[in-house]
Amino acid sequence: MIHSKLLDSENNNLISSENLYKGACVKIKNSNKTFQVIGLNKSKEICWVREWPFACNSKKTFALEINQITIQIFCSNNSSEKLSNY
Repeated sequence: MIHSKLLDSENNNLISSENLYKGACVKIKNSNKTFQVIGLNKSKEICWVREWPFACNSKKTFALEINQITIQIFCSNNSSEKLSNY
């Protein structure tokens, strides 16, 4: 079985896709947006993602090959950061 590789954002080392988990925030090829993993099928090397932070009224999720993920990052909640400034 071929394992996809992810970049560790702290030290740019490649890590196994087995370290990818439901709830992780990631960047994907050809996008500057952040996405959250909401489902995984590691045997088929597919995951389902949604844009992060997500809007409550939006249910836009899509399947993605794990090898399309370029980096796993920390999920920051931009909306709570904005609220703390008031």
